[in-house]
Amino acid sequence: MTTPTQQAAQAAPTKSSLARRLAAVMILGAILFALLWYTVFTAVTSALVSAGVGGVLIVGSTLSDAAEMLLDLLSELVIGVVAAIVAVFAAIFSIFN
Repeated sequence: MTTPTQQAAQAAPTKSSLARRLAAVMILGAILFALLWYTVFTAVTSALVSAGVGGVLIVGSTLSDAAEMLLDLLSELVIGVVAAIVAVFAAIFSIFN
């Protein structure tokens, strides 16, 4: 039996993954903005490019979770169909053994 202190220690952190993604994208966007502004572009062009990259990263990471779930579902269906086909062939060949 676990005590309440053990349960609190085992509990997952309550930080939102979206908040962590936003913080990471903001840091990467700031680095990209500074790099572009320092090298070639003006401040406005650098801000537009870094904001665009940040938006693509956030949308991409959010959509990748949904795409991963759909691909997992599709792979399970394909594996199920292939397993059924293999079972039929195994049954046919076991008759002629």
